Order: sequence, then C-alpha cells, then structure tokens
Amino acid sequence: MPLTLAVVGEEIIIKRIGGNAEVRAHLQNLGFVSGAAVTVVSSMSGNLIVNVKGARVAVSKEMAQKIFV
Repeated sequence: MPLTLAVVGEEIIIKRIGGNAEVRAHLQNLGFVSGAAVTVVSSMSGNLIVNVKGARVAVSKEMAQKIFV
C-alpha cells in the first residue's frame, strides 16, 4: 500500500520506491530506502510529515504515493 494510507503514529517498513530514476534518487537522499522504518507524524490533505532515520521530513501527497509500505 502507498504511504498515504498509513496510520498516523504507526511505525512501518518501506517495501519499495516507485517513480522514475530522478524521483527515486531524490527520495533515497531523504532517507526513504527499502527496509527503512518510518513513522507518519501527521497528515494534512494527503501531505505527510514523517519521521525517517531520526529526522522529520515533509512529503507531498504525490511523492508519498510513490513510497510503498
């Protein structure tokens, strides 16, 4: 399922990253890699704030739909 459907406060594991090579590289630079644990901190209109590798990162709805958990 895409990250946009994750429950706020639940720790989940990233299974794969979709999108073109440029999008995947950008997400990997932010810490979104397969096997990484992420926690959704808050969700507003589909846009997310997630805790990944000890840092809070804001992710747009479009980007979050490319992250599968």
